[in-house]
Amino acid sequence: MSSSSPLPPTAEPLTVMGAGLVGSLLSLYLARRGHPVRVFERRADPRRAGFQEGRSINLALSDRGWRALGGVGVANDIRQVCIPMTGRVMHDVHGNLTRQPYGHEGQAIYSVNRGHLNRRLLDLAEAQTGVELHFGQQCLGIDLKKQELHLLDTATQQEHHVPYTRLFGTDGAFSAVRSALQRTDRYDYSQEYLEYGYKELTIEAGPGGAWQLEKNALHIWPRGQYLMIALPNLNGSFNCTLFFPYEGAESFAALQTPADVTAFFTRVFPDAVPMMPDLTKEFFEHPTGSLVTIRCFPWKYADDVLLLGDAAHAIVPFYGQGMNAGFEDCSVLNELLDQHGDADWAAVFAEFQQQRKPNNDAMADLAVYNFVEMRDRVADPRFLLQKKLEAKISAQFPGRWTPLYSQVTFSHTPYAEAWAAGQRQDAIMARLMPHIQTEADYDTPAVQALVQQEMGR
Repeated sequence: MSSSSPLPPTAEPLTVMGAGLVGSLLSLYLARRGHPVRVFERRADPRRAGFQEGRSINLALSDRGWRALGGVGVANDIRQVCIPMTGRVMHDVHGNLTRQPYGHEGQAIYSVNRGHLNRRLLDLAEAQTGVELHFGQQCLGIDLKKQELHLLDTATQQEHHVPYTRLFGTDGAFSAVRSALQRTDRYDYSQEYLEYGYKELTIEAGPGGAWQLEKNALHIWPRGQYLMIALPNLNGSFNCTLFFPYEGAESFAALQTPADVTAFFTRVFPDAVPMMPDLTKEFFEHPTGSLVTIRCFPWKYADDVLLLGDAAHAIVPFYGQGMNAGFEDCSVLNELLDQHGDADWAAVFAEFQQQRKPNNDAMADLAVYNFVEMRDRVADPRFLLQKKLEAKISAQFPGRWTPLYSQVTFSHTPYAEAWAAGQRQDAIMARLMPHIQTEADYDTPAVQALVQQEMGR
């Protein structure tokens, strides 16, 4: 633990439960404000040899996440482990490719391995004055009245109690901190699972570590009721995720043997199979993950405890915003501390949940909406035509029409505002599309008159 310069004598010690992506970034923000920060994490230190990564799923880092990383000056460190993706590449069942850019020229989302990112953030947190990291500490319970953690040291199997003055719960979708809050009076909580699970698979690097697919793209194999995606890794491989029903004719339940898996993938994803030599081994060895949306309220208890990230608002991964939303939580909390000062925690916690709750509820809805889009609409020629027309409207009416994806991914517009604007735009496109059969139709006087009428409403 680093201690290169003295901390202000009045700085209040703070406790963070969970050293994942949000917890490690939050500890950096709080320590840079002069607070001593103790971080407790249930897992072993992911930087030590022999650590088994729980979830290898690649993540998409976009503007909100970059802004939060920039707020503690670590964005350049993180860029070293990212690959820019400037668009989607759709693979049809015959291996034909269609490209759809994500935004304007120069805009990209960034593929980053969860483990690489977490390890880098932990290194930065550990090097920060005032941060103490404690691994192998499982939270067995929290006494909210006494402000005390009940922990189990997983190495020694010794139980111990640790007092806290201010506790931040960043311990994920199945948060122990939230579990304690759920036992308080009139606490709202819901969890909703999709009928789909996910399986991590690998497209291998080519000879000499070459990427076998376009490197700077997110690849999608949309198949109507399910899909597979692939994000690039630094070593030339791609991290694939199959999102697939649990039950049914084409489902995890239906694929029972290596022969079943090989036959299914060869029929449905024929261009990918030659690049997946370990397909059947990985399919049966890798766990099937579930997809859950969690909503709860309040996110605070008095002015002692606050939830951030997945502990407050776990969402499904189809907009690539789970990590970005959690990182934005950290930057918003920091802004509120700037505004109210580090002594007025009651005002900071109250305003934080008031501001973030409706936005993260909107993001949860957007993530499910985008699942349907990625699963079946991106393979539809009419949908692809609509996206081209939306880009034309955006260019014709700068500042008045920003595509929903761009508002969510390439701006800091609150999620709830972006979602409302996106619904208005969907309604406009539903009225325009019956009059348009080709891209050229957009420039006809009749269609232009309709566009002008819609934009003038």
